[in-house]
Amino acid sequence: MAKRFVSIWLPHLLTDYFSIREQSLIGQPLVLSYKSHGRMLVEAANAEARSQGAYPGMILADARALIPGLEVRNSIPDLAGQVLSRMASWCIRFTPVAGIDLPEGILLDASGCSHLWGGDEPYLQEIIHRINEKGFHVAAAMADTIGAAWAKARYGQPAVAATGLEILPPETHQQRLLDLPAIALRIDNTLWEKLQQLGLYKVRELVAIPRATLRRRFGTGILERLDQAFGKIKETLTAIEPVQQFSARVNCFDPVITATGITIALEKLLRELCEQLRLAGKGIRKAVFKGYRTDGKLVEVFIQTQQPTLRQHHLLQLFGLKIPSWNPDPGIELFVLEAVVTDDLQPHQEQLWTLKNAWEEEVLTEWIDKVSNRIGEKAIRRYLPAAHYWPERAFTTAPVSHPLPFAWPDHKLRPILMLPHPEPIEVTAPIPDYPPMLFRYKGKLHKITRADGPERIEQEWWLSQGQHRDYYRVENEAGERFWLFRSGHYDPEKTYRWFLHGFFA
Repeated sequence: MAKRFVSIWLPHLLTDYFSIREQSLIGQPLVLSYKSHGRMLVEAANAEARSQGAYPGMILADARALIPGLEVRNSIPDLAGQVLSRMASWCIRFTPVAGIDLPEGILLDASGCSHLWGGDEPYLQEIIHRINEKGFHVAAAMADTIGAAWAKARYGQPAVAATGLEILPPETHQQRLLDLPAIALRIDNTLWEKLQQLGLYKVRELVAIPRATLRRRFGTGILERLDQAFGKIKETLTAIEPVQQFSARVNCFDPVITATGITIALEKLLRELCEQLRLAGKGIRKAVFKGYRTDGKLVEVFIQTQQPTLRQHHLLQLFGLKIPSWNPDPGIELFVLEAVVTDDLQPHQEQLWTLKNAWEEEVLTEWIDKVSNRIGEKAIRRYLPAAHYWPERAFTTAPVSHPLPFAWPDHKLRPILMLPHPEPIEVTAPIPDYPPMLFRYKGKLHKITRADGPERIEQEWWLSQGQHRDYYRVENEAGERFWLFRSGHYDPEKTYRWFLHGFFA
């Protein structure tokens, strides 16, 4: 697909900004001032002030003397960058790739975008109309290269009209640039003055000079600018927001405010995004659904999954948990769905013997997704095995999305519920190494009918010193099962002690 770029020029960006916020300034000559080397100078002048002789760099006192009733406001550091950044983010409704072009411009990569508005001209007209509605003067041009679009927006017909547009048909930019002034190539003022002194005013006059001569007289910079404008050197713009590899977007002809309309847009985007990921062998781990409102504000919701998935019904349910928190008023004009984090999608094993387990695992994973997206991932913890002998040290907790480092050991039975700290009990037991016959826990006496053990677990000497433990699995008359241990060897002086450490199901 051939590249197409749009250059948006805001010739009175800073003064328009002040006039929008202070309506009484509209139609009045206005300049912004700043201090330099002890003098107050003009940083920017609006159209009314320029028509009466004010210009950037002029001494403020001279401007006041020249224009009676001149309105003056103090400039704000980095205001142009801040305003352009917000406007470039707003322009994402017209293209996924928008960037700022200091000091007064925005660049759009419009490749493959204009057909959604019915063609290049309606596309550019809509952009200009929407920016004009915000209160800014604007001119714009579309061409095959950034350099050509930039030149036409500032030195072509849009600049003459002060608020117009120009579209260069594909592959015509080289011819259409020849009659523009050489400064349209984005060269600095010093070089432009030097070219004028030599009688070189037009781009065609530079093109007629051998490249070796241009390089020798003016350096390589002017050749680079020529090649960029003519498309001989590829030039890319830096996006104000990173472009996701997997994304889908849908523009709305009328602003959407209903839950039904939002759901329809989401279903359409999910189908498109999941198809992109399926072809790439990827699944969604984290996704964001964005809504660009007509007032310029952005609403968005994020979802996460424990395993990479392309199950559209499940993803729709996860988004459905969060979309009610949106405030779509006064209406959403653009929906964007992005896969922020993806992972390789493992194909399901379809053997008869593993189908049931796979289904059960998928159901559990989707249940965890719903709970974690509703109340937060931190509310769910998974237990992982740890390389320790002592039972209370043999596990650790981690986020539910954390993978298992290795499988739980299954050659030794462990209780389903383990006390955080073993609790002392009173025990009656034969000797030596026989399981208990009776034990009392929290005032209740338990008579043991079945028992198994002992299982000796030694203390980890590199962590702490202490007695070993002899564990027994026991069952009382009511069928309740417990995990008991004796700390230390049996001896007549009864220096050993008995503890309850857990309960079996």
